Amino acid sequence: MSDRADHVRRAAGAPGGTLLHQRPERWLFRGVYGLVLASAMVAALDATGDTADPGPDALWVLLSALASGAAHGFAHVIAQRASADEAATLSRLRSVLAEWPLVAAVLPTVAFLLAALAGWWPENTAVDVALLFNTAALLALGTAAARIAGRSWPYSCRAGSLDMLLGVVIISAYALLE
Repeated sequence: MSDRADHVRRAAGAPGGTLLHQRPERWLFRGVYGLVLASAMVAALDATGDTADPGPDALWVLLSALASGAAHGFAHVIAQRASADEAATLSRLRSVLAEWPLVAAVLPTVAFLLAALAGWWPENTAVDVALLFNTAALLALGTAAARIAGRSWPYSCRAGSLDMLLGVVIISAYALLE
């Protein structure tokens, strides 16, 4: 019986589990958050009207993801501390490190900007590709989340389409501000 309980605790991301074996909804949540953050950041950085500078823009997207992940992780640490969970030192560190999907989700956007820095395409093309990629990824993650929850394909596609609307809203705002 305790083997089953240990397995459930590890799968839930509780102390004793690994960061790579978290429940899917946890990394889906953080992945969606990272995609929306990357889209908003890249759109905002490109909409300033300044000369194209994809290197610093890529750095800002990455630093924003790292700061957001750290802030979210430390919020969990503070909540654990407030709940008087005395023996949670290792789990507190895991709370911060568990935000890796948020940072991983911005890496394609950073890569697109770095490709612009290398001269493979102009920065505005990199931004357009990043926004389209992130919007498609929101569709894929939303659909995957619904499928993992056991929903039918039609339901899952509708759910993914609704999640994709976050990306469409950012693209629309970007187009209006540009």
